[in-house]
Amino acid sequence: MTALVLSGREYDIINFMQIIIKFIKNNWPILIVLVVGILASRTLLFQKGYFNMHDDLQMMRQLEMEKCFKDGQIPCRWVPDMGYKYGFPLFNFYPPLPYLVGQVIRTFGFAFTDTAKILFALSLIFSGLSMYVLVKEIFKSVGKPFDSWAGIISASFYIWAPYHSVDVYVRGAMNESWALIFFPLIFYFGYKLIIEKQNLNKWMIGLSLSYFGLFTSHNLMIMIFTPIFLLWSLIWLKQSKSWSRIFQLGLSGLFSLGLSAFFTLPAVFENNLTWLKSQLIGYYDYTAHFVSLSQLLISKFWGYGPSVWLEYDGMPFPAGHVHWILSLIIMALWLFSFWINRKKKKKLFSGVYLLIPFLFLIGWFAAFMTHVRSTPIYQALPFLALVQFPWRFLTLVTFAFSLLAGSVVLKTKNKIVYIFLILAVIIFNWNFFLPQGGKMGNLTDEEKFSGEAWQLQLTAGIYDYLPVTAKMAPRAPQKVLAEFMEGTGTIDNESQGTDWAKFNINVETENSKVRINIFEFPNWIIKIDGHEVGEFVPEEEVWGRMWIEVPKGEHKIEAKFTNTPIRTISNYVSLFSWLGLIVYLMLQFKSGTGIRNNSRIGKTKIS
Repeated sequence: MTALVLSGREYDIINFMQIIIKFIKNNWPILIVLVVGILASRTLLFQKGYFNMHDDLQMMRQLEMEKCFKDGQIPCRWVPDMGYKYGFPLFNFYPPLPYLVGQVIRTFGFAFTDTAKILFALSLIFSGLSMYVLVKEIFKSVGKPFDSWAGIISASFYIWAPYHSVDVYVRGAMNESWALIFFPLIFYFGYKLIIEKQNLNKWMIGLSLSYFGLFTSHNLMIMIFTPIFLLWSLIWLKQSKSWSRIFQLGLSGLFSLGLSAFFTLPAVFENNLTWLKSQLIGYYDYTAHFVSLSQLLISKFWGYGPSVWLEYDGMPFPAGHVHWILSLIIMALWLFSFWINRKKKKKLFSGVYLLIPFLFLIGWFAAFMTHVRSTPIYQALPFLALVQFPWRFLTLVTFAFSLLAGSVVLKTKNKIVYIFLILAVIIFNWNFFLPQGGKMGNLTDEEKFSGEAWQLQLTAGIYDYLPVTAKMAPRAPQKVLAEFMEGTGTIDNESQGTDWAKFNINVETENSKVRINIFEFPNWIIKIDGHEVGEFVPEEEVWGRMWIEVPKGEHKIEAKFTNTPIRTISNYVSLFSWLGLIVYLMLQFKSGTGIRNNSRIGKTKIS
């Protein structure tokens, strides 16, 4: 027989193929979830151009964040172009995380159009991966590979929930879409922190970072998600009888506040400095945005218009036909099991079996909160008016029903059923995951940041965080940085950055009044020849711009946006929190122990 002799190159190819096959064999569930996410993001990732959306300020916000970084304003608070170029305390109140990630993407040379699309795509893909991690862990007791199939099913349902597409392709709600990444991670790390015997520090840090992600992605989601997480924690605390872990849960919450303090503290304590109330009246009054049962459960309508009163809606609000129907089937099977196994009902109210009624009730209660019949709850809890749109509760519907979908592995071990469900949710919702018109439009960065498109972005959302010193929004853009209002003279050498401005002035008359065409907002510091002077907003200044009195002669005027005490404190709290985390991780890495804590507090793991 003739021996088969392989060359070195052939050996390399065979070894490479073996590595690939081994990788696929060990990671096939994650690869499936990635494919499912990429399919939902197909136009975002593989088509050039851009697409229309309701919140068409994603590129503008990214541009302003980039200008802050280049100007050294970190954390970014004041942006120079929005507010009709009179400046705007945007990121003092608007959650910055997606745009911080976007800035990393920009460093690789991606255009602003591509950066926004990639961020949307990542929100879909990462949310699926985080759901997979949670569900695989929760259903670990079912055994392999069914725990992985549970994760794939829930991840597919989560990615392909119709409201997820509404967030991305219709509303363009970048921050809300990113918030959906952190719901499963918070559940996962909270669960691990409660039921694990060791590595408490690891789970505490994971929970803190996950809540940091939610804090800096969408602050309103904190309000409607945290009560659900508390119930989730209570279930596992009771199951494991690890009541002492309440301390670690609370500590994680405090640490997450420390990590995100640079944003959360000013957003909470300084919102009275803006026209925040304008976001709760008129169009934004929650009573105008309830959803009908038909819209929620029956209608197959899909549109890209605005949310208006009931049948006039141009926007879809489906809970997802496959999602809510499967939730009823799973609950019916659970009730049937409860009926025929009444003597073993203790099992149905423990471990993963208890999740079925819990998630079912959470999902349908959240659906109820989108309907006008829930008005008494909103009236009893006035802070819920901050939600603005009751259909925001579809985020919880999506989360609960998707997580519930994975529990089918408790009722059947038939992989054909699993594949059918995954294909069903993708096929049924396939045409929803497209931009308006089914494809991207031809738009470049240059076109978006010039002409009429640029003018629209300068004024869009101007009342969102308009300083209260402005009685009304400006009707014209900033044309010059500064101008004489009383007296005469000349102004030259004007220059302006993100949080500073300066110019030279030659005043010909005594005590002239000069207007600096930037909104007055704490703490703008004005200096004349290096000496701080007071700025003011006279009664006749309805646009809220800063005025100063300048003596006769030649002077150099400098304006600088500085921190209020609360901003300074919040910056230091975040700085020391992050430094503490980094030092701790470095020490653990240096010692070779990892993030470990050998505490034996707690009971056995719940299956």
